[in-house]
Amino acid sequence: MAVCARLCGVGPARGCRRRQQRRGPAETAAADSEADTDPEEERIEAGGPGADTDPGAERVGAGAAPAGPGLGPAAPPARCSLLELPPELLVEIFGSLPGTDLPSLAQVCTKFRRILHTDTIWRRRCREEYGVCENPRRLESAGVSFRDVYAQLLHRYRHILGLWQPDIGPYGGLLNVVVDGLFIVGWMYLPPHDPHVDDPMRSKPLFRIHLMERRSATVECMYGHKGPHNGHVQIVKKDEFSTKCNQTDHHRMSGGRQEEFRTWLKEEWGRTLEDIFHEHMQELILMKFIYTSQYDNCLTYRRIYLPPSHPDDLIKPGLFKGTYGSHGLEIVMLSFHGQYARGTKITGDPNIPAGQQTVEIDLRHRIQLPDVENLCNFNELSRIVLEVHEQVRREQQQEAGDGPAPPREQPAARGPDGAAAQDSKEPGDEAASAPAGQGQPFVLPVGVSSRNEKYPRTCRMCFYGTGLIAGHGFTSPERTPGVFVLFDENRFGFLWLELKSFSLYSRVQATFRNADAPSPQAFDEMLKNIQSLSS
Repeated sequence: MAVCARLCGVGPARGCRRRQQRRGPAETAAADSEADTDPEEERIEAGGPGADTDPGAERVGAGAAPAGPGLGPAAPPARCSLLELPPELLVEIFGSLPGTDLPSLAQVCTKFRRILHTDTIWRRRCREEYGVCENPRRLESAGVSFRDVYAQLLHRYRHILGLWQPDIGPYGGLLNVVVDGLFIVGWMYLPPHDPHVDDPMRSKPLFRIHLMERRSATVECMYGHKGPHNGHVQIVKKDEFSTKCNQTDHHRMSGGRQEEFRTWLKEEWGRTLEDIFHEHMQELILMKFIYTSQYDNCLTYRRIYLPPSHPDDLIKPGLFKGTYGSHGLEIVMLSFHGQYARGTKITGDPNIPAGQQTVEIDLRHRIQLPDVENLCNFNELSRIVLEVHEQVRREQQQEAGDGPAPPREQPAARGPDGAAAQDSKEPGDEAASAPAGQGQPFVLPVGVSSRNEKYPRTCRMCFYGTGLIAGHGFTSPERTPGVFVLFDENRFGFLWLELKSFSLYSRVQATFRNADAPSPQAFDEMLKNIQSLSS
């Protein structure tokens, strides 16, 4: 603001020095007296004593050459004040500044404050900073201005814009808070119905914030079947906020809990209660009531970022939908970390909760698959992968300086996707590569289960990897070897050797706004935080 003060010529006396020079002594005294009684105007010092003699504050072109011999003393250059600029030019200048700087600019003088009430300035800031492109007449009919929209809605709730993971037990979730016209809307994204992994994501609004005629932001809960109703949003800190519904009776249905459960089952699973009564009934009931009870009370969200991309990444990192046996489709974030790629669960289940690292791919160890005829033999594929697994183990021991490794015991067999009643374990692409630019035939070995039989029949390459499996309640978690299969830019798979099951992943094509990490370090820190919270 010192620059503004110098350009305006503000000195020890109130008001603009240019105007004072045009006034007589009486007028100047009267103006000073009037300024002292104005409670809205604040004095802006140019930089303390001596500021008035600063060459930059007194004139423009202070480095001009002095007058030549015989020409007498040079006339002082004319000063240029911002206050002398036409109002329309000041509107253009102010409109190009960040909206967060404008309140300070309004403290310079009354003229600046008056010009900053021009709604054109705030309309531009809403458009350039938040993408709001609304017809001014629509705002006029609602009795609000772009300045109200910026100050009371966009700037006030700017910290909740972006991508978030709700804290819903082990299930997690994906929420994108965006500016949508004159609303801020929280959209919950859900995977498609199992097993249609290539279908687009489903989305539903959970809350929205907008301005009413009284020019204050109103939060509305969108959950339930009775329309928008009163809610509350509390920003706990920059990377965490919570929501609460103030009218939970709007979540209830006339038919009671049974009707609510049937409706939820149809919406979330795409199947009727009778279709899956004999499957996973206990787990479905648990999921439903954990989900409902969280929304009936208070739900906390923690910020997540999309993974940063590098030119040497195997494929573009991002979010993928994956099949997880009896748990249906879940959302996984694929990110690259030097010689490794990692899949982190954004949504989870009672075996492997959201936030945990479900698969890790060792990009240093590529696997050459056998021909299709031998690939059908599970034992042959298992032999190849376990040889690489043993090599990796020896390398890790050598790096740790532990000397020769003891012989490794073969893992005990478990049922596909952890369906065994006593020790339920749940999974978290490595495929051989053909010559560059060519695909390699790929089929699942006999005995390997997959909920999606529409997996690609050719792959680009495969790598050794490990997957996280655990019992119900994330008990006895362990990592077991598997094969990461890269099909194309938008699909990959993971073959779980111990579980004899295959998970297919398809890229989430939805566009998420305000979701990029400010730095690679911030992304890594975010991964550590969500994993520690789920442990």
